[in-house]
Amino acid sequence: MRQWIINQGATSLDGLHLRDVPEPVAGPGEVLVRVRACSLNYRDQAIPLGRYMGGPVASDTVPLSDGAGEIVALGAGVTGFAVGDRVAGLFFQGWHDGPPSAGMGVALGAAGAPGMLQDLVALPAGGVIAIAGSLSFEEAACLPCAGVTAWNALMAGPRPLRAGGSVLVLGTGGVSLLALQIARAVGATVVATSSSDAKLDRARALGADHLINYRSVPEWGAEAARLTGGIDHVVEVGGAGTLAQSIAAVGYAGEIALIGVLTREGNTSPHGLMFKGASIRGIFVGSRAMAQGLNDLVDAHRIKPVIDRRFDIADALSAYRYQSSPDLFGKVVITL
Repeated sequence: MRQWIINQGATSLDGLHLRDVPEPVAGPGEVLVRVRACSLNYRDQAIPLGRYMGGPVASDTVPLSDGAGEIVALGAGVTGFAVGDRVAGLFFQGWHDGPPSAGMGVALGAAGAPGMLQDLVALPAGGVIAIAGSLSFEEAACLPCAGVTAWNALMAGPRPLRAGGSVLVLGTGGVSLLALQIARAVGATVVATSSSDAKLDRARALGADHLINYRSVPEWGAEAARLTGGIDHVVEVGGAGTLAQSIAAVGYAGEIALIGVLTREGNTSPHGLMFKGASIRGIFVGSRAMAQGLNDLVDAHRIKPVIDRRFDIADALSAYRYQSSPDLFGKVVITL
């Protein structure tokens, strides 16, 4: 079968290669999944570049956390699934419910864990979830990391988003667009930012109520606050370079869901939160329960993840290169 590998110690995309390996089998408590589609996340760029947690991978590693397919075999003792079930892998294999903890288990697609960019993968039965019935494999493959992250940011905190609330999304990557779609389904007002007017027009078509070009409006945080009276939920994917503006945007008792590390330099002082009773909550994907809540909402509202481009498994390197380009709008999918 076909399997992509990040070479041990890789520090560039040159460390990725496609190889042919024997098919795995489902061990006790495992399901064997024929992967039909995968999607890329920012994390998937960092790992082969040696910039992810812990540095370069210490052993050959199959990349990608996000993939969907159908079960083709059950290991001994597996219940609750059948051959033919359509499933996706869970980002954290051991985080089923509740707050994050040291027992979340391995995260797919990194050193020491299985990855999804291969024809077949054996995973613990507790590490997969039935995909939304309204989605194709390609669409479902967009949700395990970016979708669950967006759900966690908006719906799993101490004050979940409600109808009439407001959301600020930064840019037009996978997490931001899925957060936009979740927010609109809930009945919230959405403010979207980008440096591209063309991308902002596309965000409007998805339901964004207010659009801010952050190049022409450098104080975009204050503008978002002016437009809404203060943002209830900021989906902060930028990192240090955008945090000060997000603090300016957030409203009284609002929350900044801190997700991104795209920018490393900037003012990270939290003092601006103090005067509004606002908070920052760290987000690192989410649990099985969050994935189930997302799937239920997706089916109820017929949400379709935005797929920018599709690539064949043999052309996975082109998918990586496109996903890191400024042209990206939504998700990049690799089909198997």
